Formats: sequence, structure tokens, C-alpha cells
Amino acid sequence: MNRILILCSLALFLGQNVVAQHPITLSQQDCREQALAHSEDLQKAGNALEQARLDRKIATTAYLPDFEGSATGAYVFPDIDMMGSELRMRGMYMAGIMLTQPIYTGGKITTGHRLARIGEESAAEQQRLARMDVIADADNAYWSYIAVLRKVDMAEQYKQQMDTLYRQTATALRAGIATDNDLLRIEAQRSNVEYQLQRARNGADLCRMSLCYLIGVPSDTEIVPTDTLIDCAAPGQLSADLSARPELRLLQKQVEAGEKQMRMTRADLLPIVGLSAGYTYYGNIKLKGMADMGNGTMMPYTQKFQDGIGIAMLAVKIPLFHWGEGHKKVQRARYDLENARLDLQKNSRLLDLELQQAIRNVQDGYRLIDVATIAFRQAEENLRVMRNRYAASMSPLTDLLNAQSQWQEASSNLIEAQTQYKIYETEYLRAAGRLEE
Repeated sequence: MNRILILCSLALFLGQNVVAQHPITLSQQDCREQALAHSEDLQKAGNALEQARLDRKIATTAYLPDFEGSATGAYVFPDIDMMGSELRMRGMYMAGIMLTQPIYTGGKITTGHRLARIGEESAAEQQRLARMDVIADADNAYWSYIAVLRKVDMAEQYKQQMDTLYRQTATALRAGIATDNDLLRIEAQRSNVEYQLQRARNGADLCRMSLCYLIGVPSDTEIVPTDTLIDCAAPGQLSADLSARPELRLLQKQVEAGEKQMRMTRADLLPIVGLSAGYTYYGNIKLKGMADMGNGTMMPYTQKFQDGIGIAMLAVKIPLFHWGEGHKKVQRARYDLENARLDLQKNSRLLDLELQQAIRNVQDGYRLIDVATIAFRQAEENLRVMRNRYAASMSPLTDLLNAQSQWQEASSNLIEAQTQYKIYETEYLRAAGRLEE
């Protein structure tokens, strides 16, 4: 039995390792979808939206009458003396219903419903904001991972170049053409390249784990991006319109809520009118005593009370004097509204500045790609020429090593420019409020 348990545990462990190590292919769109499906923040935003919808439905019920039912049982002792008779309520009961309909509340019900609608709209904007934040984080992690992977490939190519150069120089040294100093220089450069390659691999592993966390897969899952060719199209005309930005809409909703809250506070100074109607049924109430039959003869009697009564009331509540409390509350609400307007004014400028910076980043990022592409082509051509010259013994080893170093730097700059441009594109769409799946 123990052997079977051990074998089952081993099979389960190996199966988990196979699943964990099985690579998954991932495009940018796949990365966004999985990040959205996994995000706890987005799920919380969805729950907040559902709560806001329920709050609006709850506010709607304030227009409708309230139905209330009540039932009372009592055992009263001792009996009550009523002019020689005893009122007995041992086990009396009452049951009834009451309907209450507000007629006028100073606008509280209507304002409360509008406040609930503003809360629902704000929750929807919060969900949009959370959604865009998740997409932006996913794009950032995805393109960062691609950038590091490409740097790993570039470092491996660089290492292959140095290995080839080392073998050629070692052969030349044995033939008496090269010197020990040349081989030592190449050896030192190979060590530096190996160090850079290891750093790039470590960075790729960290970026992979960060991406795994965002899309909700085990941290040891291998991810193979499908966007190996980065398409960097010219940005064209970029809009500076902020109207779709969820942060701006939330600030506007805050001002609207402040206006409605001030109306709600003013309603406390107005009269309230309500209509109530009800019916109550009571029973098991007895009156016992002695009654004169007319000839001096006293006869005992018992009378039971068991009936129902209806009631209708129109109530008016008028606030008269509360030492200025209501007016002070209105003034306080007016300051809250003014603060909300000031926040809108201040943050609108900050949001506009953020959008302008995002537009500038996209434009500058595309220009950097052009410059980096030209520099890479020049470095690639220079490396080709230096290889030919070194092979023909027309240039020293230092020139070839410098050309290889320049090629490595130009390659790294081009990779960073291309991937950073894709991140800038996402950031611009987020800053403009147009980052959707």
C-alpha cells in the first residue's frame, strides 16, 4: 500500500512538473485577455459596479409605499377595575397592517435616486479605469519581456562572434601570426560578453515571472511570445481630447454628486408630508362584572371585545427652529461642492499635462527608432568592413573589437527604442482614455 502511495505521489509530482514546464505561446492580445480575466482589482471593480446598481434599485423603492405588518400578544395582570367591573386581558392579541406613502419630502427621494445613479456611473468609470490599468500593465510586461528576450538573442550572437574570433586568433597564434596580447584581449572581451549574457538571461527570467503573475499562470511557466517582429508604424495625428478619460469623468461626477448632496441637505429645511392608512384587529379582551336586573337583583355578566378598526392619517412635519443647524449644514455642503470643483479644475490641468507628455513620448519614441535604425545599419556595415580588414591583416584587433562593441550597443538601442515605442503607444491610449481591448 505504501509503495502504491509513493508511486502515485511521484506520478502526480512529475505530472505537475510537465504541466508547469510546458511552454505557452502568447500574443499581445492573448496577454491582455488573460490579464483581464485574472485581475483581482478588475473583479473588485465589477463587484463595486454591481453594488452601485443595487443601490440605485434600492433608491427607486423610496418612491413606493411601505407595507408593515405587526402582531402583539399580551398577558396583563392583575385585572383592571373599571367602575365595579374587571377588565381582563389575559392573553389579548392585536394584529394589523400599515401602509405609509410619502407625498412630499423636500426633494429627498428624487435627489437620492439621482445620487444613486451618479454612484452607478462612477462605478462604471472606475471599472473602465481598472480595466485600462490592467491592459497597460500587461502591455508593459509583455513588451519588456520581448525586449529582454531579444537582448538575450543579441548577446548570444555577440558571444558566438567572440568565440569565432577567439578560435581564429588561437589558430593564428599557433601559426605565429597573432600575439599573446591579442588572445588575452579577446579572452577579456569574451568574459565581459558572458557576464552581459547572464545578466540578460536573469532579466528575462524576472520579466517572465512578472508576466506569469499578471496572466495568472504558475511562475515557472515558459512563455513564448508570438510578436517577434515589432511593427512600429508612424504615429500620425494624435488627439489631445481628454473627454474620454475616466479620471476626468470621475471628477465631473464628483461635482455632480456635490450639487445633489447640497440639495439633499437643503431638503432637511423643508416640510415633510406623508399619508398613512392601516387596519388593526384585536381580541380576547373580556369585561366582567355585576349588572342590576331592575328589581335589585344583581346578575354576573361577561362581555368580550373582538373587532377591527381602521385608521387613516395625513401627517405634516415642519422644521421650525434648530439653532441654525440646517443652514450651517447647507454652508458646509457648499464648501464641499466648491472643493470638488477646485479638484476638477486642478486635476484637469494635470491630466492634460500627462496627455501632452504621452503624445510627446510617442513622437520622440518614433524618431528614436529612426535614429537607432540608422545607427544599427552603420554599426552592422562597420562590423562587416572591420572583419574583412582584420582577416586581410589591414586593421588591428582593437578596431574589430570596437566595431563589435558598437554593433552590440546599436543593437541594444534599437531593441529598446522599438519596445519602448510600443509601451508609449499604450500609455498614450491610456492617457487619452481610449485604451480598450
